[in-house]
Amino acid sequence: MRIGAKTVLEGVKLGDSIAVNGTCLTVTQFDTQLSEFTVGLAPETLRKTSLIELGRGSVVNLERAVLPTSRMGGHFVQGHVDGTGEIVAKDPEGDSLWIKVRAGRDLLRYIVPKGFIAVDGTSLTVVDVFDEEDCFNFMLVAYTQQKVVIPLKKVGQKVNLEVDILGKYVERLLSSGFVESIRSS
Repeated sequence: MRIGAKTVLEGVKLGDSIAVNGTCLTVTQFDTQLSEFTVGLAPETLRKTSLIELGRGSVVNLERAVLPTSRMGGHFVQGHVDGTGEIVAKDPEGDSLWIKVRAGRDLLRYIVPKGFIAVDGTSLTVVDVFDEEDCFNFMLVAYTQQKVVIPLKKVGQKVNLEVDILGKYVERLLSSGFVESIRSS
C-alpha cells in the first residue's frame, strides 16, 4: 500500500514502523520528494484489520513509533490490532461526538468502562460497555474530531480495535496456573 504523507516521513528509514489506522506496518520504500511511503500488507493483516476496505484517496491516521526518549503520556498503544468493530451509532452532544461500536465478545471481555481502547489507532477512554448489545461507546471532543479519521466514517463501517494488553496478560497468567504456582511455593 502506498500512502501520501509528509510529517511522518521526517527522519524515516527503511524498516521503520508507522501505524496506519492503528495497524503497525513496516516501511518498505519511501520518497521524501514525492511525500509518500510504501508498506507491505500480509494476508493476516488484511484478515484482522479494516485496511482491506481502504481505497485510493482514503484518509488514514498515521503515527510513528515512539522513541524511548519521548514523553510517554496517555495509553500504551502497540499498533497490534486485535480485531475489528463496527460503528453502530454516531450522536452529537454539544461540540462532542458519541460513537458506539459493536465488537465481538472475544474482544469485548477486555473492554471496561473508563478503561483504554485504541480505535483506528486513536487512544481513547471507554465510557460504557453494553454487554447485552456487544457494544461499547466513547466520546470525541471537538479537537480530537478534527485530528482523526473516526468522525469521517459512517455507521456500518469497520474500525480497527486494540484492547489494553494488561487485560490479556492477566488472563493469560490466570489461565496458565501462574497464581497457583506462586501460592504453592
